[in-house]
Amino acid sequence: MKELLRTNDIVLISAVEAMLTAEGVGFFVADQHMSVLEGSAGFLPRRVLVVDDDFDAARRILMEAGLAAELRDG
Repeated sequence: MKELLRTNDIVLISAVEAMLTAEGVGFFVADQHMSVLEGSAGFLPRRVLVVDDDFDAARRILMEAGLAAELRDG
């Protein structure tokens, strides 16, 4: 899996999840339960990881949605 994006913005994560699910892209949101350890302060970002074979498609989907600035280099 490759890291597509990393953010503290749970609304962005939710939107990305919806977009990737709609397009059949395999992904996993890592670190989403870290708030238990951090005390819900929101300083630990969540990472969206994408299946290697779907990575290019996932990047295209986010770029077409105007979210290119959120993408990690990869």
